[in-house]
Amino acid sequence: MREVIPPGNLGRDKLDGATPVTTDALTRLTTLLETELLATNHAIVARMDSPVALIPQLAAHLVASGGKRLRPLLTLATARLCGYEGERQVSLAACVEFIHTATLLHDDVVDESVLRRGSASANAVFGNKASVLVGDFLFARAFQLMVDDGSLEVLRILSAASATIAEGEVLQLTTQNDLETTEQKYFDVIRGKTAALFAAACEVGGVIAERAAAECAALRSYGMDLGMAFQLVDDALDYSADQALLGKTIGDDFREGKLTYPVLLSIAAAEGEEAEFWTRTIGRGEQTETDLETALGFMRKIDATGRSLARADAFVTSACAALEIFPDSPMRQALMDVARYTTARRF
Repeated sequence: MREVIPPGNLGRDKLDGATPVTTDALTRLTTLLETELLATNHAIVARMDSPVALIPQLAAHLVASGGKRLRPLLTLATARLCGYEGERQVSLAACVEFIHTATLLHDDVVDESVLRRGSASANAVFGNKASVLVGDFLFARAFQLMVDDGSLEVLRILSAASATIAEGEVLQLTTQNDLETTEQKYFDVIRGKTAALFAAACEVGGVIAERAAAECAALRSYGMDLGMAFQLVDDALDYSADQALLGKTIGDDFREGKLTYPVLLSIAAAEGEEAEFWTRTIGRGEQTETDLETALGFMRKIDATGRSLARADAFVTSACAALEIFPDSPMRQALMDVARYTTARRF
């Protein structure tokens, strides 16, 4: 039997007992790290350079499309939280962003996406072959940055995350259209494809500061739980957000037959004709133009998106608790606020 989660409230601006959280949380973190983030952006642009013209062209397209830079921000923030005063965090933050961007390029090809952050995806503009190969280039650049850092522990953490991301994506592919997918397998997918990089991005901040193992483990736990919450919200937004805000086509997960949390909840509650609907549309991939709207109606009936966010809230609470090992400071508060922002975001 699948676990029943109490209804949540999509789009709320705070968690119980917390101060209101909006996109200002991310803005505050960016402001606190303005100098390091600027240096990271310079490092990203410099390392994207290549005598092969298509590589910087495609890279420029990615940079122009924006992005929150959340993962590299986490590396910068955890290094600052741990009192690190060197410069290694900048190149490692760039490394984290390269890993993330490479996975986005590959994902958009696999998913046949046409939008990314509100703009045409790289594969829609440059083609699938170029996107896959430039993704490979970015992975190679990331590993160059790991080696340049010189720490075997950093190399272990980030290379393991890279392998785990690939495993998560392959696992998701095996669950596509599979109505027997369990909640546990879904969480295994998002832990691999999303949360692993959040965890690694946070952990390396403590490693380069040479903090105790318990503190590095706490940073990893914070990142892992934050990443789980982030992906749960992403999956909820695919069925509830405004397309212009979200920056991608609403209902893509439905059309691709992905067994995300809102769908799992809906299938668990379905009987009779409703169950047959999910078997036809997700299990067999036979969809009509009106099926998405029907699916949304079934989801609203059981508050699937709200319950997905309630589950995300639990991960956010756990993420914030992990940081309590550190003394109170503006950076610790900023990291907690960013975690809380995760379930309040609209995109």
